[in-house]
Amino acid sequence: MPNSAKTNYRNSYLMPIILMGIIYFSLGFITWVNSTLIPYLQSACELSPSQAILVTFASYIAYAVMAFPSSSVMKVTGFKKGMIIALLIMAIGALIFIPAAYTRAYWIFLTGIFVIGIGMALLQTAINPYVTILGPIESAAKRISIMGVCNKAAGALAPAIMGTILLNGMDKYTPEKLKLLDAGVKENLLNKLSGRIVLPYIVIAVAFTLVAVFIHFSALPDIKNEEETNPDHEVKDRASIFSYPYLWLGFITIFLYVGVEVMAGDSIQLYGHSGLHIPIETVKHFTSYTMIGMLVGYLTGIALMPKIISQSTALKIAAVLGIIFSIGVIFAPGEYSILFLALLGFANAPMWPAIWPLTIDGLGKYLKTGSALLVVGIAGGAIIPKIWASLGENASIGMQKAFWILIPCYAFILFFAIKGNKIGKDIKIK
Repeated sequence: MPNSAKTNYRNSYLMPIILMGIIYFSLGFITWVNSTLIPYLQSACELSPSQAILVTFASYIAYAVMAFPSSSVMKVTGFKKGMIIALLIMAIGALIFIPAAYTRAYWIFLTGIFVIGIGMALLQTAINPYVTILGPIESAAKRISIMGVCNKAAGALAPAIMGTILLNGMDKYTPEKLKLLDAGVKENLLNKLSGRIVLPYIVIAVAFTLVAVFIHFSALPDIKNEEETNPDHEVKDRASIFSYPYLWLGFITIFLYVGVEVMAGDSIQLYGHSGLHIPIETVKHFTSYTMIGMLVGYLTGIALMPKIISQSTALKIAAVLGIIFSIGVIFAPGEYSILFLALLGFANAPMWPAIWPLTIDGLGKYLKTGSALLVVGIAGGAIIPKIWASLGENASIGMQKAFWILIPCYAFILFFAIKGNKIGKDIKIK
């Protein structure tokens, strides 16, 4: 890229930011619709809580499978073409829901979710460093927070829209009522419920395809080489990616953060319905409350970072709030416990915008590999909720006490904010 082109690229942020906002909105919608899919598929496919939570497992484990291959794809295609490929893969995953609905086969639903997850992993590998490099590293958290507003706005809309379509009238699909029906009547009723998902996922597939076409014909700058990613930030490359201790600590932090974020967003409906026995007509709105909390948190971050508080300070405050709210989830009664779980959305909001730039700062030629490693960490959204659901099914523990799993997660995030992000960052290269 010639120097003049680099200058124009750095000075022309508006269109790239708008396009990134559209992509983040798309990611947010398809990510947080999982919270509605969990109770929906639990009824349509007659699942236990630990089986239903496999929705999040299939979605987030794809990041661990695809992250490093995504890095290789980016090196060949560049960020722009990589985004287009990712969106088309996500469209294919959405179309897999059609045969899944007509067969009511849970494994086909999980396959579609996994394919969408592969596309999301590829997309995340491209857009996160892309947004980070659209300006100084010191204000990266603000740019990512702006993207987070788009993401979480979609996250608030997704359960509201899809909950209305998929979860309407779910009182007649309770296990107790289904047991009273003849086998044929029950099968017809469940098939009708399963069929509700076909049209929405056709619309989602078309939307992903249209966004891909829009990006293809856009003037979005393409970047293929690591040395182009932040020309104003001078670094001296080290011997290997293992020479960056703070990167590996950041990887663990991302793993734990995504786990607790998914707990607050995706498990809240399952917890309310199966753990606290709140009617599904009520719990279908709970994820939107978490997303509203995250929206408020992102807007707060945009207002405060980096002029008033630094990225690391924001992360410290967020981790402390996470611990306090988690204690509330564990000990508060009934719907107050749900309130504290939704408030975790506010605590979680500054974390991704702060962890990402603190972790990739100074990686130089290892930026894409480091970004891919962080994308692997998104698999925490698969593992930690699954552990919680398995613990919650244990009668001696229960779903509410199983939330103790949150405390050590937030404690490690606090450690990274205070010390971990600095370990090995200032090593002098001879």
